[in-house]
Amino acid sequence: MEKGNYSEVTEFFLVGLSQYPQLQLLLSVLCLIMYLIILPGNSLLIIIIILDSRLHTPMYFFLGNLSFLDICYTSSTVPQMLVMVTSERKSISFIGCALQMVISLGLGCTECVLLAVMAYDRYVAICNPLRYPIIMNRVLYVQMAAWSWIIGYLISLVQTVLTMILPFCGNNIIDHITCEILALLKLICSDISMNVLIMAVASIVILAIPLLLIFISYVFILSSILRINSAEGRKKAFSTCSAHLTVVILFYGSALFMYMKPKSKYTKVSDEIIALSYGVVTPMLNPIIYSLRNKEVKEAMKKVLSRQWHLWKI
Repeated sequence: MEKGNYSEVTEFFLVGLSQYPQLQLLLSVLCLIMYLIILPGNSLLIIIIILDSRLHTPMYFFLGNLSFLDICYTSSTVPQMLVMVTSERKSISFIGCALQMVISLGLGCTECVLLAVMAYDRYVAICNPLRYPIIMNRVLYVQMAAWSWIIGYLISLVQTVLTMILPFCGNNIIDHITCEILALLKLICSDISMNVLIMAVASIVILAIPLLLIFISYVFILSSILRINSAEGRKKAFSTCSAHLTVVILFYGSALFMYMKPKSKYTKVSDEIIALSYGVVTPMLNPIIYSLRNKEVKEAMKKVLSRQWHLWKI
């Protein structure tokens, strides 16, 4: 396709759900409420993990990373989205859009890898409990967390750069509430076959392989739990991984539904709602799930809150 005399794109206009103002307003209010829950909820979980020495284990180290990731992810999208809703000029600069995409995509990719790492941690803890401290030593679990972030952001950086260097030929209306890579690819006026190929490979690395590893881990975990003689032992073993399994189902369920569901005339609205579900709802539920389904976290939370209460009284 010939480029013609098109002006260089310096900003984008985010018009997702703009034709549904009432729905847009409702979702914005809900996002604001959930964001105000996400910040203190995940921050409190991180503080508890740092302050309570009983939680200085690989599982809670990964959980702290997950909570920090959720805070960063929502902070990279929700505030900007709320500004767009209340502003008459719903624009974002070219650089701002690129930064938002590399940050949010990187965090999403990192979470996929991190959830697989957490599944492996549960596999070792339940299937090899005696060797767990040796296998999951401090050096290993810190490196595993670090590589989750490195892999996530390398994939995000490559995809973002390869997208933003292509010509947009004056097309700067993004039919989405954020700078999402699939929405941006629709604006490009040149061949995107290489981008599609790289996205397909990245999807295998980031989605399919981690999901397969999680599935295999839980097959072995379930097999080990069923071999435990006492009902109390089976209950305790399952409780250590039920919270993680719930988070995996929420995260991957909404992501896979969004990218694998059949297209329809309601696709656009449903895409926006599903994007919000794994972008805002899941980060809000993570600390609640781990607090309600984990005895150690509940006890640590009571201890920290009790200590703070006594300090305030003094």
